[in-house]
Amino acid sequence: MNQQALQILKKYFGYDSFRTGQECIIDTIMAGRDSLAIMPTGAGKSICYQVPSLMLDGITIVISPLISLMQDQVKALNEAGIHAAYINSSLSEKQISQALFYAGQGYYKIIYVAPERLESSEFMDFAENTVISMVTVDEAHCISQWGQDFRPSYLKIVDFIKKLPKRPIISAFTATATEEVKADIICTLGLNNPEIVVTGFDRENLYYIVENIKKKDEYIVDYI
Repeated sequence: MNQQALQILKKYFGYDSFRTGQECIIDTIMAGRDSLAIMPTGAGKSICYQVPSLMLDGITIVISPLISLMQDQVKALNEAGIHAAYINSSLSEKQISQALFYAGQGYYKIIYVAPERLESSEFMDFAENTVISMVTVDEAHCISQWGQDFRPSYLKIVDFIKKLPKRPIISAFTATATEEVKADIICTLGLNNPEIVVTGFDRENLYYIVENIKKKDEYIVDYI
């Protein structure tokens, strides 16, 4: 068990221990290996890359298609004392330039970025002149043409990584993936002998139940 990882977990996130699968992924990343984690929503995927990002030397770039999620996570990280930023269409060009300037000065450890931004010359210039220790692909199923959420912009990730002076560690995360999608993620992203962690899809805090009710209105009122 990585004691430094546990200390970071406690200091910044307030937890005493890792959830199922988290420690394995963090150990894999710290060993310099690629990884693919398939974990249900709420299982703590973000911890798996946020904790090692604080132990790695350079910057971690997190690629995500969800602007609201980026904003929420960056806000939470900064409130916890971890310097992070996001770059997406909600910012002006001046704000983006300012964020990249501070990132280049080593102010940020984690930068969230929309996949569409990877093509911009300004971002590429920043990435080529900065130590990028890890590229994390969130919602990784979006790169697979076998999946229902395929986003062509995700294919730009591959070219982006190839242009970097040094290949970073690549970690990919998704809540759900069929065998075809899983294989597609590994192949398309070019994951190198990745550690694959599948924790299952069951969320213990959620369940379905079917009730055969005759007086539905009364049942609903009683339930409320």
